[in-house]
Amino acid sequence: MALRNLRYEGDEILRKKSREVAVVDNKIKTLLDDMVDTMYENDGVGLAAPQVGILKRVVTIDVDDGNVYRMINPRIIKQSGEQKDQEGCLSVPEKKGMVARPMNVTAVYTDEEGNEVAVEAEGLLARAICHEVDHLDGILFVDRTLEE
Repeated sequence: MALRNLRYEGDEILRKKSREVAVVDNKIKTLLDDMVDTMYENDGVGLAAPQVGILKRVVTIDVDDGNVYRMINPRIIKQSGEQKDQEGCLSVPEKKGMVARPMNVTAVYTDEEGNEVAVEAEGLLARAICHEVDHLDGILFVDRTLEE
């Protein structure tokens, strides 16, 4: 496993839409492993592949709930409620902003074994999933900050 270089606000790759992963192969598994290591090394709770320069629909999340989520082609299929809180981002260091997100989301994704998985998330996990899926569509949290 290896650490990947982070991309920062202003890098055009962060504004591009990521491509679906067609096949879960060893390259994707290595990318996921590297992304987890990179996320931990930088004290993040989530990381999307574009943040390490790869335009693939792949994210990793660890909100300290006992699970490390390794999501391939994640999609939010249901959302409800609202939460407003400060967000930051490894690709936008030194900035924080108030962002409204759903309180609850249901997301489906493919795991490393090629299985479709559904997760019902609330609170911080729901926020992290929304934040990382935004990255896959070229959206940064600073695009969603609320007027204070």
